[in-house]
Amino acid sequence: MAHSPEEKYNLLSRNLQEVLGEEKIKSILNERDIKIYWGTATTGKPHIAYFVPMSKIADFLRAGAEVTILFADLHAYLDNMKAPWELLALRVQYYEHTIKAMLESIGVSLEKLKFVKGTDYQLSKEYTLDVYRLSSVITEHDAKKAGAEVVKQVDHPLVSGLLYPG
Repeated sequence: MAHSPEEKYNLLSRNLQEVLGEEKIKSILNERDIKIYWGTATTGKPHIAYFVPMSKIADFLRAGAEVTILFADLHAYLDNMKAPWELLALRVQYYEHTIKAMLESIGVSLEKLKFVKGTDYQLSKEYTLDVYRLSSVITEHDAKKAGAEVVKQVDHPLVSGLLYPG
């Protein structure tokens, strides 16, 4: 079902606490469908609470948005090894299957949905060089602060917790 730009915006913005860049989003919708990214670390099993973000992703897809879901598999390993290295690929498969099933169960087309694994690019030479460049311009304090937002904080943190936010 085709929606007007206004109808698309209403789908995109409903049930959100805050929308930043409202005019920019509306401007883009007048030209084309928007592209949306959502990421999740593959640290455990998706459960019933995953229907909360999936219901919003369903709105995005219904609005015609191109949605990319990032599976932060390397993050799951670097965050105190919440996912063992040997299980990274299996966890990604499990998450993809579960998310597709959740979205299909609420009647959403998956035509404009794609999945990306962090390790698809984070293990590349280019990414590694970017991490080295970044490490040469940020302080330990800033790296710890950034890491505190995305990795579990423990008494004796591993260096991996400082690498991930890069």
